[in-house]
Amino acid sequence: MNANSSPSRRDRPLQRAGPNLIHSKMSRPRKPASERPESLTERIYARVKQDIFEYRLLPGDHFTETEIAERTDASRTPVREALARLQRDGFVQVHFRNGWQVKPLDFDLIDQLYDIRTILEMAAVEKLCSMEKPPNLADLKKVWLVSPEERLADGPTVCALDERFHEQIVEAAGNAEMARMHHEITERIRVVRHLDFIKPDRVAATYQEHGQILWNLIRRNLPRTRLLLTSHIDESKSSVQKITLHMLHRAKADQ
Repeated sequence: MNANSSPSRRDRPLQRAGPNLIHSKMSRPRKPASERPESLTERIYARVKQDIFEYRLLPGDHFTETEIAERTDASRTPVREALARLQRDGFVQVHFRNGWQVKPLDFDLIDQLYDIRTILEMAAVEKLCSMEKPPNLADLKKVWLVSPEERLADGPTVCALDERFHEQIVEAAGNAEMARMHHEITERIRVVRHLDFIKPDRVAATYQEHGQILWNLIRRNLPRTRLLLTSHIDESKSSVQKITLHMLHRAKADQ
């Protein structure tokens, strides 16, 4: 492109209606020609949610349906449907005169979600410790009961494994509805929990704490498992309460 030519629509960066809109480095996937409307809506839903989880969209950021449509190469109708679902799930909110907004951090709500998460996990370990046959936790043992030399150091990877550790404990209890609720809560607090894993000491502590929880759960030591699990969740909750907007912006800049 020569110096006098104007950039095409695809080459131009995203226009911003405010200081905190969608980051221009978001990729623009092509829509398959035969993609069904429901699949398109699901793709847009997953895309926007992932942008929130990975800090391309921060809590409080404003955006419009048109911007999302352009970034996802879709029409306004599936975008509107995807955003409505994200609103129902608690990730975004609509301002009828100013478009959409990623829900700002609500630490009172986050505390409540952590409390519900604790209740669900306590119920799960109680059931696991009372089962006639020990639960099959082999997959968790392979990840967490390893030597220090075998431990992973990458924060985002360990964070994802941490989520699965807690989800697999709840899933092992055999109550599908409880597992669904736990997964939804895990997603609601994912944005703030990811920040906990930018600190190397937290990564190391997670391995140690998970290992202790797992050993006691395998041995069906319910009092000790409850104590360790509660302490582990409370530590995460305490770290979340120290999160600032500066930390979120720094995480976005690191992407």
